[in-house]
Amino acid sequence: MEYNTSLPHLIIPEYGRNVQKMVHSIIEIEDREKRNHQAKAIIEVMGNLNPHLRDVPDFKHKLWDHLFIMSDFGLDVDSPYGKPSKESFEEKPLKVPYSENNIKLRYYGKILPQIIERVVEMEESDHKDIMVFCLANHMKKSYLMWNKSTVDDEMILKHLAQLSDSKLEMKASFKLSDFVEIKPQEKPQKKQQNNRGRTQHGKRK
Repeated sequence: MEYNTSLPHLIIPEYGRNVQKMVHSIIEIEDREKRNHQAKAIIEVMGNLNPHLRDVPDFKHKLWDHLFIMSDFGLDVDSPYGKPSKESFEEKPLKVPYSENNIKLRYYGKILPQIIERVVEMEESDHKDIMVFCLANHMKKSYLMWNKSTVDDEMILKHLAQLSDSKLEMKASFKLSDFVEIKPQEKPQKKQQNNRGRTQHGKRK
């Protein structure tokens, strides 16, 4: 009896062992024209086995790359995309650098400080006063979403001064929204219907 553990390793398991056997079988074909014909036939089989990939950009290109990978890059056929090198698939991906944004107060994100900088540059006016109030109100909402508890308005105004280098101050005539106004509403729990003692028509016995 033949066990999978004793068989050669499946390079791309998604295509199955039969496809891999076909790939290795055409490597031995000496006639290049016949080898090219068989390779195109295998590509069609691979495409039919993975129809969900047809919407992927460069679908055919990926199939040809997989064909060469399953042959351990030993297959010599005329690919419409050229034969890839083994080294190109063994290269390690570039390291993704960490963000260098120095966020002072992370619960406000990195966009809010940029908005604060724009408001600082505005000329003094009633419109600017309203903008400062909206910023502070949004900061309170953001903080509550992170902390999910009550918060002192004085702390929000202190954070506003910290983020604006003490260049913005909310007018005393404005008042930040109350906690109950901006607290996320909890979804009501569905009541479980008790089916005990009911007949098939929904009436109690």
